[in-house]
Amino acid sequence: MLQRDGIRGPVRLVLAVSVVAALAAQLTACSDDSSPSDAASKAASAASKAASKAASAATEAGDALASATAEAGRKFDEFKSGADAKDEVKTAGTASPGSDGRVTAEVTATNPTSSAKSYVVQVDFRDQSGNLLDTTVVTVDDVPAGGSENATARSNRSLTGDVKADVARAARH
Repeated sequence: MLQRDGIRGPVRLVLAVSVVAALAAQLTACSDDSSPSDAASKAASAASKAASKAASAATEAGDALASATAEAGRKFDEFKSGADAKDEVKTAGTASPGSDGRVTAEVTATNPTSSAKSYVVQVDFRDQSGNLLDTTVVTVDDVPAGGSENATARSNRSLTGDVKADVARAARH
């Protein structure tokens, strides 16, 4: 499910780049003295090259997302004995891009227990349509009994557009 949602945006990108490249190639071909078959051949070649580059970019984005998702899974596997604490952790909701293009979001863990606890939190970064762009894991250590602590989740790569941060899962240990 995660991979399908995460790839939806890159597939749209491949299609959009292909269409734009084909139109640009046709307009360029129409402006010279080429025959219609030469123009069609040039347009098809340009569209093929653009589609190949876009597909490569989409594959890289999909691979990066799959890698980040796998890493999040590995980190949670280390805390198998932790209690489900998703309701105890919140994000500010909006994410802010840094100067390097990577997005950050504040995470707040509130500990309802009678002793200090630490939290491991998976934060998903999504676009306006809800497509998964990236995921990361952050720890919030030594949250006092009855208190709260903050941490900053940071995307693994540069993200563009309006990005929202969600707590996908959290464990208290």
